[in-house]
Amino acid sequence: MAGIDEGIFIRYVFAKLAEAPTLARSYTEIDGRRLGYRRVYFRIRKYVDDFFEGSVENRLIVLPGLRGVGKTTILFQIYNYLHGQKRIEQDRILYFSTDELKTYLGGRITDIINVFIQEVHRTSLVNLDREIFILIDEAHFDKEWGQVAKIVYDQSKKVFLIVTGSSALNLEMSVDVARRAKREIMFPMSFSEYLILKYKFFPPKGMAESIRELILSPIKNMEYGIRNTNELKKKLITTGKPVEKEWEDFLCFGGFPFGLRMSQIDTHERIFSVIGRVIEKDIFALQSFSTETRNTISRIIAFLALQKPGGTSDAKLAARLGTSPTLIRNILDVLEKTHLVFSVRPYGGAGKLVRKPWKYYFLSSSINAAIRFKVGVYDIRDREMLGVLAENLIASYFFRMKETLNIPAGVFYDPEKGGVDFLLQTGMGEIIPVEVSIGKKGKGQIKRAITRYQSKHGVIISNTEKMTMKEGIIHIPITIFAFA
Repeated sequence: MAGIDEGIFIRYVFAKLAEAPTLARSYTEIDGRRLGYRRVYFRIRKYVDDFFEGSVENRLIVLPGLRGVGKTTILFQIYNYLHGQKRIEQDRILYFSTDELKTYLGGRITDIINVFIQEVHRTSLVNLDREIFILIDEAHFDKEWGQVAKIVYDQSKKVFLIVTGSSALNLEMSVDVARRAKREIMFPMSFSEYLILKYKFFPPKGMAESIRELILSPIKNMEYGIRNTNELKKKLITTGKPVEKEWEDFLCFGGFPFGLRMSQIDTHERIFSVIGRVIEKDIFALQSFSTETRNTISRIIAFLALQKPGGTSDAKLAARLGTSPTLIRNILDVLEKTHLVFSVRPYGGAGKLVRKPWKYYFLSSSINAAIRFKVGVYDIRDREMLGVLAENLIASYFFRMKETLNIPAGVFYDPEKGGVDFLLQTGMGEIIPVEVSIGKKGKGQIKRAITRYQSKHGVIISNTEKMTMKEGIIHIPITIFAFA
């Protein structure tokens, strides 16, 4: 804390401890009603319970994720659990935002933790004799967060640490930190979470697993998948909500928790402001760009939302925007690091290099819809737009499954002319062609892909009503797949 008045940090820490209960209520309650819980909350709560029971393994939890997915809400829900249900004293739970700390005080995470241990608890990390909990929001604004977390983890088994930040936290973790940390990536909501939080509707147990298993191994899992699907349909009838309408709402503006309590227009505006914050804060925290580049970044994001399905060539995009392919590549790389977008590469087989552009999708179809809304080309009656959003949704589901479960082992697109939308690669190297369709579409593409890649089966995800399997092709209703 050289050059900075230590008293400022002491006052800051005591202020954070005092205001936390009020702040927690503002993040976790609406009109006195508690907000619902996302699945990741229960996983983190389990780590907390294990910690109370003497387990010292999972006491550094790293929560990376795109802005707006609800990381801060999760932190305060854990705060409420600790303070309310576990009766942990207020001075043993410290929450602070690194963004606020850096912006207003020019401080570092280590400054605040030192004050918390030395001034509040009158001891050192090594000599701590009771459990304390440190909840650090937006840690990516301090480049030394990983080293600090490692030191805290190594010096005391009495500290439970949760660290949130942009998706780049994944890339910033050293091998040492990654070995100690339990990583829980936060994604936009799935359709299941959307219905759970909006209507308290819970799909049949094992629904997501049955869909994933069906895609990978249909013959073995078809009967189980159909049984689960029928049970799901019966449950949906009891809600009195038309599932197609709910799915369409989810597709267009249901990816972010804040949208559950806002109108469609307000949700689109809020998502657009999230994109602005990613550009202003997260991108420039990751890499230095000139101020003029900000407009180029915004134009690239708009281009990705409005382009027809297909790959994005750096050279063509550079020519269109009047800039260099190198800058385009740097921007696309950093956009991927924030998880605002992700790429799907062309399939080239074992070790084969395919000189084709990459495809880019948004982490949630709601992001694409919000950009379209903002630039005046959003029309819910436009089936072509719904098809683009549906393809984005399916891509984001496959991306999430690969990132969290490593199932499938690889997600590619078919570079052949008239190829299918996706090629999933299993751990054994087998290829499963997948076609996404809103409206009527023939089976020609999927049949050709099955032959070309010597696949055992293919998958069509469409607005069909029934789940069936004919001639080695599984037909999955898109509203059912959305529960994966």
